[in-house]
Amino acid sequence: MPTKCPATWLTTAGSLALLLAGAATRAADLPLTAWEGQTMGSIYRVKIAGASPAPARLAELKTEVDQRLREINRQMSHYDPGSELSQFNRAPANRPFRISPEFARVVRFSLELNRLSQGAFDPTLGPVINLWGFGEQGSRREPPPPAELQAALKKTGCAHLTVTARDELVKDIPELALNLSATAKGFGVDEIVRILRGHGVTNGYASIAGEVQVLGHNPRGTNWQIGISAPVEHWTEADAMIEVVSLSNQAISTSGDYQKFFKDAQGRRWCHLIDPQTGWPVQHQVAGVSLVAPDSLTADGLSTTLFVLGPERGLKFIESWTNAAALFLVREPDGRSRQIASPRFARLAGIQP
Repeated sequence: MPTKCPATWLTTAGSLALLLAGAATRAADLPLTAWEGQTMGSIYRVKIAGASPAPARLAELKTEVDQRLREINRQMSHYDPGSELSQFNRAPANRPFRISPEFARVVRFSLELNRLSQGAFDPTLGPVINLWGFGEQGSRREPPPPAELQAALKKTGCAHLTVTARDELVKDIPELALNLSATAKGFGVDEIVRILRGHGVTNGYASIAGEVQVLGHNPRGTNWQIGISAPVEHWTEADAMIEVVSLSNQAISTSGDYQKFFKDAQGRRWCHLIDPQTGWPVQHQVAGVSLVAPDSLTADGLSTTLFVLGPERGLKFIESWTNAAALFLVREPDGRSRQIASPRFARLAGIQP
């Protein structure tokens, strides 16, 4: 549905940059077709390695990607007041609210991740996120009063939300509000990749903000090289990379505290990644978590979950996912970042221990 302002989403992931090893382009390199656009308040990028599609087919492919991303935004944006999600957030309690099958799929995944993580991941944190100024209700520069925070926490909890077999959402408290910032972008990348595969693309790259998924090989016939940004104070896309991973037919997501944050009058730093148990931004020394998984929905949700859990609990949790692995970036007192990898990260990310 139309809205006067462009839909904007929380950027929950850090930067992942596409690298091609070496600066010079070799004559043997395959052609690279690339384009980008706007979605969910972020930039999406698509790259196809190999023979460039005919102009008419390429135009059809671009249109299909754009239309699909607009539809996902219409379903799951918490900024668009006409989206399915926003309508549900305003809906009364105990009344089934019919949603799109894709929306229902993302909610079911989010609820399962909440269960498996024992509450570290929570898609119902909308009231708390808004109170901290990281949602659709405007920003702030001071922590909220404790009484207001406790009141907002009482409006959250996955136990208050059900998804029926008919793709209906039901909440038992009227104030419950979904926020899918930690899963919807990942699902969007999965949908771009599904469309690319449907058009016969076997070597490609798709990203929305910090959610990246690759198919096959890059133009040099090798795995795609994805850089993980160093967690600097004032991040830009031109900043140095702290690690480079080598991926093929995999997804990677980075959740970090160095893009969405504010400092209060006392100089304390508060980021947008909130612990559902306390309602406060995560306060441990983790600066970022990069998560490799088979698909972007999984990588997106897990990277946020592990950021909340922290290295000790996060490393134990990720070992229960046999096809996923994580790299924690932890701030040291001297300002440097220390890397802590889960046991299978080096193998899945294509880097040497």
